[in-house]
Amino acid sequence: MYCQFYRKNIQQAEACQFLRHLLRHLPGHVIVIWDNGKPHKGELIYDLCRRSSRLHLERFPTYAPELNPDEGVWSQKKNTLANGRPDDLDELAVSLNKTYRSLRVSQPKLRWCIHQTELPPFLR
Repeated sequence: MYCQFYRKNIQQAEACQFLRHLLRHLPGHVIVIWDNGKPHKGELIYDLCRRSSRLHLERFPTYAPELNPDEGVWSQKKNTLANGRPDDLDELAVSLNKTYRSLRVSQPKLRWCIHQTELPPFLR
């Protein structure tokens, strides 16, 4: 699981930066499954895909959060952060990163993120 946090809403340029990061750090073919958000489509994204034969983008149907395992990731993060109150954005960033790291190393928690979806069993 790879993740980057931003202090503002991301655009295509940031999405491309993240995809290039994945390509640098992951060998072989890289399959990214993401939603149809505006930063996830457009000329910058399509150009990157044309230039990299290793990058494969698959999209969830529009308005289908029940299929997206990322919803489980955010659910677990919100549950962990629910009882805290960061004093500023830096403290919030530290809390998010800590929660992300604990989730990333937990196979049971990651599996739950997939199994809680309504994806067909052969995709889980």
